[in-house]
Amino acid sequence: MNVNYYIILILCIGLSFTANAQEKRLEKADENFNRFAFVDARKIYLQVVKSGYESPELYQKLGDSYYFNAELEEAVIWYEKLINGYPDQIDAEYLFRYSQSLKSVERYDEADKTMEKFNTLTGNDQRAAYFMNTRDYLKFIEMQSGKFRLLKLSVNSKFSDYAPSFNHQGQLIFASSRGGGSGMTKTLHEWNEMPFLDLYVSDMVAANGILQTPRKMKGKINTKFHESSTTFSQDGKTVYFTRNNYTKKKLGSNIKGTILLKIYRATLEEDKWTNIEELPFNSDEYSVAHPALSADGKQLFFASDMPDSRGLSDLYVIDVHADGTFGTPKNLGDAINTEGRETFPYISDSGRLYFASDGHIGLGGLDVFVAVPEEQEQFSRPYNVGRPVNSAEDDFTFVLNEDTKIGYFASNRSGGKGNDDIYSFKQTEALITECNQYVTGVITDVETKEKLVDVEVVLMDSKNKELNRTKTTKKGIYKFDLDCDIEYVIRATKSAYHPKETLLKTNTVLEFEHNIALQLSDLNADGIKENRREDDLALLLDLEPIYFDLNKSIIRKDAEIELQQIIAALKQYPQLKIDVRSHTDSRADDAYNMSLSEKRAKRTIEYIVEKGNIDPSRVTGRGYGETELINTCANNKKCSDKEHQLNRRSEFIILD
Repeated sequence: MNVNYYIILILCIGLSFTANAQEKRLEKADENFNRFAFVDARKIYLQVVKSGYESPELYQKLGDSYYFNAELEEAVIWYEKLINGYPDQIDAEYLFRYSQSLKSVERYDEADKTMEKFNTLTGNDQRAAYFMNTRDYLKFIEMQSGKFRLLKLSVNSKFSDYAPSFNHQGQLIFASSRGGGSGMTKTLHEWNEMPFLDLYVSDMVAANGILQTPRKMKGKINTKFHESSTTFSQDGKTVYFTRNNYTKKKLGSNIKGTILLKIYRATLEEDKWTNIEELPFNSDEYSVAHPALSADGKQLFFASDMPDSRGLSDLYVIDVHADGTFGTPKNLGDAINTEGRETFPYISDSGRLYFASDGHIGLGGLDVFVAVPEEQEQFSRPYNVGRPVNSAEDDFTFVLNEDTKIGYFASNRSGGKGNDDIYSFKQTEALITECNQYVTGVITDVETKEKLVDVEVVLMDSKNKELNRTKTTKKGIYKFDLDCDIEYVIRATKSAYHPKETLLKTNTVLEFEHNIALQLSDLNADGIKENRREDDLALLLDLEPIYFDLNKSIIRKDAEIELQQIIAALKQYPQLKIDVRSHTDSRADDAYNMSLSEKRAKRTIEYIVEKGNIDPSRVTGRGYGETELINTCANNKKCSDKEHQLNRRSEFIILD
């Protein structure tokens, strides 16, 4: 009798039962997670982790169960295990969530490094682009901060209180999960195990923003499901509000069985809200929520994840016609919306758009931003409103009376009474909502690192039109004031050095630092080469190659920057003469390629002569077709487009 065999058999059976039990627990947890019952799912996930099991999927969902309940400090723990334990198996989106969570514990340096990795993996994500273009965001937010003074409120409960809005009677309406007046609370919501939300009204003391004891709104607005986020017409007779998909006592869900959000409208009869109807642009398959009326009542702003949204939720606007019908929802576009969350819009009487976002650069979680109305119903790039409204936690549902400068917002920051609390404030200073952009830098010798004095620095627009010029100081410093969101070219020239140009794309940061290193020239005062074998001026100036598109002779925009440096060299050295030699790849027949290269040489010469006002006798050239290929991509040789492009070039040969 083999005792060891039976021991092994028993162990295997035991492990099998344990594995099956584990799988069933995870299946149950995933089922809860997929219907957004995050708290129930989390309980099981934590038990599984405690038993010794781990996987990237488990850490993702544990982190998400905290992240989507705005418990970012706890999310850090599980995202950290995911990032550190499975660096090659994570989706880029988890780098973004990890960065946001790190901000909640004010680990900003680590958060920024994580966003750099996020940018590397995504490449074209708008949130990454905002970060890379606004690296000194903390400096900007600090300059924006201190323009609101927070006031204490006593109306908050141990539950969730948020989404304040004004009505025409000088009252504040807000959402709360504090329960019914009889002491009975609604059913617990699976998402966060908080009671469902109702709408409450509280009288305001206009002088200081203090709120009186709240009471439930009258009428049939409140149900056994969520109601929140109200906005009122100026006459006070119409209210738009958010509710779970619950119409005529019937609960609706999407194809996956999830109950989403819709916007409803009600009218005031005597002192009660009635005639409740859902808006026609709602859908069972996506959420439409958080309405905000313009001051004239002609436009309704809202948040949604409808099919053309960029991220988890976008902001939209729709026309409200005089007869109560609606136009077509319009996405507010890339200036406002990102791949993250844009939500809880509010339109002030002056037309400013306030909203919450985690896609634009902030302090952590949702931050409050403001965008200024511009022409053609567009909005400016959003500006962070700064501390103390914004914090490392979620800050949202901002409203402001621009006459009294009294306003309210909600936050789940520490120190409150409950899950979310409402804060009141007094605005004490105007926000920065204009461009504060400039560029500054130091110009040095590329070899010695010596700071160069009296370097001529020219600022040009993208069409190479001169806008301003200056010279570097004794410390080699230059500086230009700039407009935001515009492309500029900066040219630096100094005797005995090669001129250098660079392209800049501005944003809304306060400072743009761009240092320039110049290379000593290999040309003497007459523009003659000294001790260099190469006779291509492009090599001497360290230019990027001048490429052409397939079958085209048009000067590309990226080539213009390089050609401007050729022009600068010709101006710096009046005796310099060059020969432009244009080439094609091997595709098409030989005769066609020779003709095409002649056109390219002619276009290049014309550009240099006309744009630089250069004497035509100093610039000669011709086409060489495919006779001087720089790689093996000859006729009938299979090569990539990139390899062929290397042959579509112009060279600038210095003539002695």
